[in-house]
Amino acid sequence: IIGTSHVLIVIVDINDNVPEFTQRLYEVQVPENAPIGSLVITVSARDLDAGTHGELSYSFFQYSNQIIQAFEINSITGEIRLKKALDFEEIQSYHMEVEASDGGGLSGKCTVAIEVMDINDNAPELTMSLLISDIPENSPETVVAVFGISDPDSGNNGKMMCSIQDHLPFLIKPTLENFYTVLTEGALDRESWAEYNITITVTDLGTPRLKTEYNITVRVSDVNDNAPAFTQTSYNLFVRENNSPALHIGSVSATDRDSGTNAQVTYSLLPPQDPHLPLASLVSINADNGHLFALRSLDYEALQEFEFRVGAALVRVLVLDTNDNSPFVLYPLQNGSAPCTELVPRAAEPGYLVTKVVAVDGDSGQNAWLSYQLLKATEPGLFMWAHNGEVRTARLLSERDAAKHRLVVLVKDNGEPPLSATATLHLLLVDGFSQPYLPLPEAAPAQAQDDSLTVYLVVALASVSSLFLLSVLLFVAVRLCRRSRAASVGRCSVPEGPFPGHLVDVSHTGTLSQSYQYEVCLTGGSRTNEYFKLLSIFFNLY
Repeated sequence: IIGTSHVLIVIVDINDNVPEFTQRLYEVQVPENAPIGSLVITVSARDLDAGTHGELSYSFFQYSNQIIQAFEINSITGEIRLKKALDFEEIQSYHMEVEASDGGGLSGKCTVAIEVMDINDNAPELTMSLLISDIPENSPETVVAVFGISDPDSGNNGKMMCSIQDHLPFLIKPTLENFYTVLTEGALDRESWAEYNITITVTDLGTPRLKTEYNITVRVSDVNDNAPAFTQTSYNLFVRENNSPALHIGSVSATDRDSGTNAQVTYSLLPPQDPHLPLASLVSINADNGHLFALRSLDYEALQEFEFRVGAALVRVLVLDTNDNSPFVLYPLQNGSAPCTELVPRAAEPGYLVTKVVAVDGDSGQNAWLSYQLLKATEPGLFMWAHNGEVRTARLLSERDAAKHRLVVLVKDNGEPPLSATATLHLLLVDGFSQPYLPLPEAAPAQAQDDSLTVYLVVALASVSSLFLLSVLLFVAVRLCRRSRAASVGRCSVPEGPFPGHLVDVSHTGTLSQSYQYEVCLTGGSRTNEYFKLLSIFFNLY
């Protein structure tokens, strides 16, 4: 008989197995912008022992401060997480050892390699080495600025390119690696553009692209490359005659596109084209502001206008007339000598042209417009007057009309205030040119002459009636006087050419024929001569 029994053998575990990691090397990439607390990697190990001998805990082995500051590990799960933000530009990778320990004191190790992935989180940097902020406008290609660029990122994130605005007269050129210069394309023009604001843009090639802008200001300094230019090519200045000396008559103005002292304009008079024009005594100019002044009083009748140049500008000064000249009577001439008397035939019809007063005025324009007006007449209704100075008969003449007439004519201009002159006309009514006529004394008034003639006629009639013999003797004396007078008349010259306007004709046409030309030459004599002439007229009538 065989007897059986069950024997339970319990094998008691001893810590005879070392923990082993599933990988000897763990490699992982972490972007530098990963948030704090994010999972970097999980390490895993196993232990064949049981119980406490198989329970594992994870920890960093021989770690550095950089590792312990940046990462932390879960001792139970083996998870490695971030404790702070990573920065590729500071540390690009981390290497660490992780230890797995069991409860019996055995442990295993593995290596964890963490590579920090670069993120384009840095904009390019620009460092200015040289900057010239003022350049002359006539400079050729000139270096304005020298600068360097950098980007701490890697790969395309660290590759850069530079640019400036397209519309500026500047260009950018690379010199050494990551060094550039800004140049002018050529000579600049300050008058077109005096200051430039240049923006240098540095852009990387990362994703997304980051850029940096740097502004510089370049001022263009002036060069005296522009001639002054007048606001007008010609100036017309007006000044009224009889002006006061040093009178401001106008200004010329010029501008210069340059700046500073290069734009200061100085004015001066150029020599006149007419060498006989005394310009230096007529006008002067203020060299600083171009004001023109008349140096002396101008006379329109002597100088109506003159012109000169101030640089490229032509200045024409026009003298304006003022009414400073009174009318001057040309005919009949009022010179104080023995006047000529106009002869008027008694047979003249109404409207017969007796004479014409001719006057001139040294002024111009309306200041020289003359009008004629009859101021005084021996018999106002006998003659009529025209505004052009013509004197005509107003009606038929009769025997009762006085033989001598005196007319006073006013000649007035149209200036402001008006100026005037007077002319005195002496008219003698005759039956024909063979009839003797009497001269008019200059100083005796017309009424006094008429009264004396009346007295003379009464005396003559009384003398003829009472003393015939005396009258015969007187008649002989008168004849002798007439001969002497005829001789003196014969010495009067007969004018050549057209018959003067102050001579009259008996045909009532206003002019005399060639066969009846007379020059009336009247001289003032004594009252005795006048008395004898009256007697001669009386005896002729008798």
